[in-house]
Amino acid sequence: MPKDAPPNGSAWPDQVPLGPGRRVSEMQAKLHRWAAADPGRRFEDLFNFVHDPATLQVAFDRVAGNRGGRTAGVDGVTAADVQERIGLSGFLDDLRTQLKTGAFRPLPVRERLIPKPGRAGKVRRLGIPVIADRVVQAALKLVLEPIFEAGFLPVSYGFRPRRRAQDAIAEIQHMGTHGYRWVLDADIAACFDDIDHAALMDRVRDRIKDKKVLALIKAFLKAGIMTELGERQDTPAGTPQGGIISPLLANIALSVLDEHLHGPWRPGGVFSSPKRRTTLRAKGAATWRIVRYADDFVVLVNGSEEHVHQVREKIAQVLAPMGLRLSSAKTRIVHMSEGFDFLGFHIQWRRKRGTNTWHVYTFIAKDPIRRLKAKIRALTRKTSPLNLDALLAQLNRVMGGWAFYFQHAIAKRVFANLDAFTWWRLARLLRQRHRWSWKEFRRRHTTPTGRWLPFSANGVTWRGIEKIPVTRYRYRGARIPSPWVQPAH
Repeated sequence: MPKDAPPNGSAWPDQVPLGPGRRVSEMQAKLHRWAAADPGRRFEDLFNFVHDPATLQVAFDRVAGNRGGRTAGVDGVTAADVQERIGLSGFLDDLRTQLKTGAFRPLPVRERLIPKPGRAGKVRRLGIPVIADRVVQAALKLVLEPIFEAGFLPVSYGFRPRRRAQDAIAEIQHMGTHGYRWVLDADIAACFDDIDHAALMDRVRDRIKDKKVLALIKAFLKAGIMTELGERQDTPAGTPQGGIISPLLANIALSVLDEHLHGPWRPGGVFSSPKRRTTLRAKGAATWRIVRYADDFVVLVNGSEEHVHQVREKIAQVLAPMGLRLSSAKTRIVHMSEGFDFLGFHIQWRRKRGTNTWHVYTFIAKDPIRRLKAKIRALTRKTSPLNLDALLAQLNRVMGGWAFYFQHAIAKRVFANLDAFTWWRLARLLRQRHRWSWKEFRRRHTTPTGRWLPFSANGVTWRGIEKIPVTRYRYRGARIPSPWVQPAH
């Protein structure tokens, strides 16, 4: 599940510790402030920020701290190898020298095909860059993200700081409650593979004037792919999933969609006030709102089904110059009373039990439940080689992370059912492993008063998810704060 932003309401540190992190944070705050103050400004002299020692140090720390840092690219080198065998100081100095002299050249990314859950024969193609390329991409992102974030619109939530999937779901629920009940549930076909490089670079040039930075971005786009069969392939289009800078580039490309559909909501636009929206609808026109998470998005329409078809045609026209198209298999028009799935949630407008009032409710979709059960079955199969303590710890991690993602949906009964499912799987595993009868198993796992004891081993206890609090997520709208506030000295 997505993990690109912290949970709703979590605390952020007011101050950044002294050192490279503080220096980079101050640089980002200035860039963001300048970009927000002058939307038409094109930035020069950014390349010095990219190869600054502090930027490269912070970039490497982020690469090494990411789980992907343990995965090697085509050169077979991991982040741990850099620290233990090559030496971090020498590695960063050499990388900085290559950037300054213009000798740096990205290597092809290593292709890895990942099966798509629940879709037999379908795979997702990931590209794994070498560690040096990942560090440079992370440095580029540190410099570019504050600039482009100043222009990104609040209806986009994927791969953006301090934003998460729950914010997108909360906006859908909020707009559905206020009459937006026709839904274009859309998906862009092979978005990361098909983005037109020329169109993308044109949008980057709208804000970036530094030729060295532009050349570096283009070099990563054209780096190529080393397939699993060891064949080199060119990349005439797209930005391979797996690259650190790829989500930012995808958001830059797809912001054209946000700007087109959200434009009427801007100050002075035809949707900018409740009175204007009401007047439009009284004349038979429709109003709409896009909610986007990376290449998955929905358009909520307050109007008729015919209006949704018209919006769909507009979207196809906007995406075409970027080399993109809507997926015919995954794009559909539904009324919110039918319900639809988005980011793992099932959203539906339905009557409240025992009343005649209707509300928009958020449930857990069937696919995430089915996939979690499959993971639990794999962990608790009778032939599992894991010791009980390791097994329980793994279950706590898998189930806990899943439940915290979905804890803002109507999930209490689902959590209880999953706990019961897991309990019986563990009971079956232990009985098989120790050849216990039901009577012997019950004797070992109950108190003298007959109460069941929790499964535990070597200090590790299976916690389950039923007791995780289910709370409503607060709709934050445009109130999500920027992460680039000038640090206090």
